[in-house]
Amino acid sequence: MSVINYENVNIHIDSKIVLENVTFTLADGEFAYIVGTVGSGKSTLLKTVYGEVDIFSGKACAFGEFDLCKLSNKNLQALRRKIGIVFQDFQLLTDRNVHDNLDFVLKCTGWKEKQEREARIAEVLELVGLPQKGYKFPHELSGGEQQRIVIARAILNRPALLLADEPTGNLDHETGNYIMTILHRISREEGMAVLMITHNEQWLADYPATVYRCADRHMQKQVLR
Repeated sequence: MSVINYENVNIHIDSKIVLENVTFTLADGEFAYIVGTVGSGKSTLLKTVYGEVDIFSGKACAFGEFDLCKLSNKNLQALRRKIGIVFQDFQLLTDRNVHDNLDFVLKCTGWKEKQEREARIAEVLELVGLPQKGYKFPHELSGGEQQRIVIARAILNRPALLLADEPTGNLDHETGNYIMTILHRISREEGMAVLMITHNEQWLADYPATVYRCADRHMQKQVLR
């Protein structure tokens, strides 16, 4: 099944063309990169997927059921429940420890049973390699650890799609490498599609996957040699 299907999509911001004639498909469980220079439209494209930026024209569908060109408020909320998002800035709640950051999300998304919440929190912390860090506050964690908690938060509700915007941008190479390992493992083991923006093109060689390049207001699939 296609998680995302764009056909001849045009994206404008304040009457300025950002991207035009974008056509691509992301399959269930597929990992794909979006690369390109600053200002080439990468982040704007990602924002159209979760409904933060409107699509000007074309056809765009998510999960085979959501028309991204005509999203009602009700459908927008339903769409976002199927998507996890990882940004470069962590946006963790600084007044709560790791466990309570994760529990807050579960409570807000309808998990009523405490036992089920505790089991899921333990599961995602294990998945990102931080099973003993639940009691720590964000300021007590390294940048890499905070990003791993952000990934754990993003996958709590088992989304079908994970969007990652420069998730290794503020991290050293070794820490970024570990984050990349986690993201690819999640895609593989959880069957989750991942669409990731990166400026570090070394990842394309180290962790091969589908690559789309944004340039000159277009996005093209790249054939790696």
